[in-house]
Amino acid sequence: MQSLTLSDSAGASGADLVAVVAKRDAAALARVYDEHQAALCSFCHRLLGEREAAEDLVHDVFVRLPELIHKLEAGRSLRAFLLAIAANRAKHHLRGAARRRKLAERFAKEPSPSAARPDQAAEQRWLASRIALALDRLPHQQRVTFVLAELEGQDAASIASILSVPEATARTRLFHARRKLRAMLSEWGLP
Repeated sequence: MQSLTLSDSAGASGADLVAVVAKRDAAALARVYDEHQAALCSFCHRLLGEREAAEDLVHDVFVRLPELIHKLEAGRSLRAFLLAIAANRAKHHLRGAARRRKLAERFAKEPSPSAARPDQAAEQRWLASRIALALDRLPHQQRVTFVLAELEGQDAASIASILSVPEATARTRLFHARRKLRAMLSEWGLP
């Protein structure tokens, strides 16, 4: 079978797209990348909290896609499939991000020789770092579920589809993630 051209692959759908992506057809991969990269990058950035790490994860997803595309179930959204790959591959990225945040937290505790009272931007950065630390302490699946629900705006049915879990499991993970985050933020004196 000969490789599809960009115009041919633009018309490919479903099983055809799976077949050409699995064969590492450059035009098909480019099409998938063009259609889904921005949304995937946004999700990864929200999940990891760092732009560079998110870009690395997105790259990793698209490099692995030809090997994994055969697992795309008929009727399942390609975007949901890509989000699921990213969620699964994010584990090692999250561990690295957590280590970097802990290091940054240690340096943040050092007294600043400059201004006696921090400005509003510094306070916002501090609050964002607290939230990132709280997210780092969540178990991976709860963190992914929380990011999909609260930052990506996905409902429980969509989350269940993306993560290939029952809807009740998605709801339970979200419930526990919210409860743990509230407890941590409350412990730190945040609303």
